[in-house]
Amino acid sequence: MIPRPAPALELADIIRCHGGVLLNDQAKPLKTEQRRVLRALASCRTAALGGHVETCDQCQHQRIAYNSCRNRHCPKCQGSACARWMAAREAELLPVEYFHVVFTLPDVFNSLAVMHPRLFHSTLFKAVAQTLLEVAANKRNLGARIGFMAILHTWGQNLSLHPHLHCVIPGGGLSSDGRSWVGCRPGFFLPVRILSRVFRGKFVSLLRKAFVRRTDAEFDRLAVEEVITASVKTQWVVYAKPPFGGPDQVLKYLSRYTHRIAISNHRLVSIDHQTVTFRWKDYAHGNRPRTMMLGALEFLRRFLQHVVPRGFVRIRHFGILSNRHRSDNLKLCRKLLEHADPPEESAFLEPSAPALTSIYSLQTDKTGQCPVCGCGRMIKGEAVQRQPLLCFLLRNDSS
Repeated sequence: MIPRPAPALELADIIRCHGGVLLNDQAKPLKTEQRRVLRALASCRTAALGGHVETCDQCQHQRIAYNSCRNRHCPKCQGSACARWMAAREAELLPVEYFHVVFTLPDVFNSLAVMHPRLFHSTLFKAVAQTLLEVAANKRNLGARIGFMAILHTWGQNLSLHPHLHCVIPGGGLSSDGRSWVGCRPGFFLPVRILSRVFRGKFVSLLRKAFVRRTDAEFDRLAVEEVITASVKTQWVVYAKPPFGGPDQVLKYLSRYTHRIAISNHRLVSIDHQTVTFRWKDYAHGNRPRTMMLGALEFLRRFLQHVVPRGFVRIRHFGILSNRHRSDNLKLCRKLLEHADPPEESAFLEPSAPALTSIYSLQTDKTGQCPVCGCGRMIKGEAVQRQPLLCFLLRNDSS
C-alpha cells in the first residue's frame, strides 16, 4: 500500500503560531493538562526534544531524527502507539461476527462534560457497561454474558463537543453456567430501542449519584438537576452499524478508531495570521465534505476541550473481556466455538500479511529507507542534545 504523503500543514504549526496567546491569557486560563499538551505538540520532532543522527549504510547520506513527544493527543505520535496496541489485540479476536454500537448523549450535558470531564466520562463508561451487560443477559434478548471494548470520543467532525462511546462487541457470549456459547442472530445483536431506554435511565441515575457524593462547591447541584430534567425531554440516540465481516475487518476498524484524536493533520487546509481552515464531513447531510474556517484561537480552544484528564483511560474492556479474566475467558470461548457453526461469511481467517501491512502503513511512515539512494538503510548514530524551545511559549504572538 502506498503511504499517505506527509501533510503540508500540521497542528503543531498552528500551535507554534498562536499557542502563546492562549498560554498567556490570564482572563481564560488553560488547565494544567491543556498547557502540557500545547507544549508537547509544539516540541514534537523538533530540536527542543533532542534526537540522533541517522546515516545511510550505502550512500552515507545523513539526517537528524528528532524525538517524539509521545503525547496521546499528538497526531504524529499515535501511529506507532496504535500499531503496538493492535498487535496485542489481534490475538484476542474470536471467530464470530463483531458489532459496532454507538452511545451518544444529548447536547445539554456538554457543560458538565467541560467542567467535570473525569467524573462525567467515567459515569458514561459505567452507564454503557451496565446497559449492555444487563440487556444482553436478559433471556428475552440474548441470555448471555457478553464482553466488549468501549472507546471514548468527545468530538464531532467540526471539533464541537460531542461525547460518545464506540463499542466493539463479539456477536454472542457465554451462557450463565459457562458451559456453552450463545450466539446472536446473524446480522442482529440487541434491539437499539431497548438499549436507548435502559441507557438513559442508567446514565441519569449514575450521574445524579456521582454529583450527590461531591462535597466541594465547584458546581451547583440545582443546575445539575436542571440539566438532567432537560435531557430526559430530548432524544437519546443509540445506533448499531452494520456488523463486521470478520476479524480482519475488525482490525482495520480498530486501527482507525482506537487512537484517533480530535483532528488529524491531513484535514488541515490552511492557516494565516488570524484563521484556520480545515475539512470536515457533514453527517447531517449525507457525509458531504465541507470546509470550515475558524479564528485560530477558537480553533485551538475547540481542540483543547477534547484533552482528557491525565491518566484517564479512553479504551476500556468489560464483561468477559475485562482485563482481570480476559485470558481465561477467551480460552473458554475458543474451546466452545470449535463445535459451533460460524455465521455466514464470518469464519475466522488469519489476517493476511498484506492486510496487516496496510494497517501498519497507515499508522507510520518510518520505513528506515534512505530518502536519497532508496536502497540503503538509515542507521542510528550519535545523539543530538536538546535545544531550548523557541520563545513562542513565552510571548504573546498577537502583539
